Amino acid sequence: MNSYGYFCNTRIEMGIGTAKQLPDLLQSLQIGSSILLVSDPGVVRAGLIAPIQTSLEAAGFRVSLFDSLSQNPRDTECLAGAKIFNENKVDAVVAIGGGSAMDTGKAIALLGPNGGTPTDYVEGRRAYTNIAPIICVPTTAGTGSEVTRSSVITEEATHRKITLKHASLRPILAVLDPELTLTVPPFVTAATGVDALVHAIEGYTCRVTNPISQALGARAMETIVSALPIAYRDGQNQKARYDMLEGSLLAGLCFGSADVAAVHCLAEALGGLYDTPHGVANAVFLPHVLRFNAVVNRSMHADLARYMKFAKDSDTDQAAVEKLIVGIEAFTKALEIPNLKDLPGVREEDFPKIVELAVQNGSTPSNVRPITATDYLQILERAYLGV
Repeated sequence: MNSYGYFCNTRIEMGIGTAKQLPDLLQSLQIGSSILLVSDPGVVRAGLIAPIQTSLEAAGFRVSLFDSLSQNPRDTECLAGAKIFNENKVDAVVAIGGGSAMDTGKAIALLGPNGGTPTDYVEGRRAYTNIAPIICVPTTAGTGSEVTRSSVITEEATHRKITLKHASLRPILAVLDPELTLTVPPFVTAATGVDALVHAIEGYTCRVTNPISQALGARAMETIVSALPIAYRDGQNQKARYDMLEGSLLAGLCFGSADVAAVHCLAEALGGLYDTPHGVANAVFLPHVLRFNAVVNRSMHADLARYMKFAKDSDTDQAAVEKLIVGIEAFTKALEIPNLKDLPGVREEDFPKIVELAVQNGSTPSNVRPITATDYLQILERAYLGV
């Protein structure tokens, strides 16, 4: 019998139109009057930021905007945001967007009051203290960062992805409004949705999972596999968008007090080197890592297939595992996610560097089956060849 803990201090407000309540919600938190909105250029262009900024200013808040972000946020961008934080004497950070905006917002809330670089905190040179209040408003159904203790940032100089991780990085408020996801393009819907699915799968199966994470992950898997194809085909379908945002939330709660594992380690290496969209990178490695991992815990992986309705309760565990692999491959193919070989920039001569970055990733020890550099290379080669 294992000991475990589960913690989430985030207030969650979920529902159609909840973003319109943001000024009242912020006032109820008594977090101060100077707000830094952190977003990305795509969300700004989509017209989602202007009405929120206007409503906050009408409610008496002094609002600054930082939107100089990449899809895989860099440490240099976090430092630029921290400078604006200090120049404007900001009291709290409101991150509106996908994972890049929310992860950057968390980093700015840490760096602004405390100084230093993201690497300083990962390597223990600085303590996670005095963090500004963080509020997250997701506009994609994917990362679950609105309820996690993590912020994934790319070191621009090394292309290494590092993870800031501390309970104090959990947002104090998450506002989930499916209306904000209606304009997300199909490709982004697919990529972020698969990211959420991998969060649920790895949070459920990793070595540091717990019964609470597994309960949340099981529900998330069922919800996402059902809703994502609909949201992908019909972005204006409010029920599918609602279900996807809820599935992403549940997946975030699943891995947020557990961990991710080898799929993410490879995906983050790919994203650091080539700026590959994170969900796409997860998708290309998922079936191959599942096949590798299922060797050590067939019954648990068979359960995954049953949660996602790829297998029947009456199937044997061996049959269910095979249906899991086939089902995941067909699922991502229907979402038109490209193969590893077709992704921009990916070169076989870079495989040793990808492996090196994956091995260095702090989540490698959490993989349910011990995984070595040789194993990572074999998975890479299988994914590249499509076998």
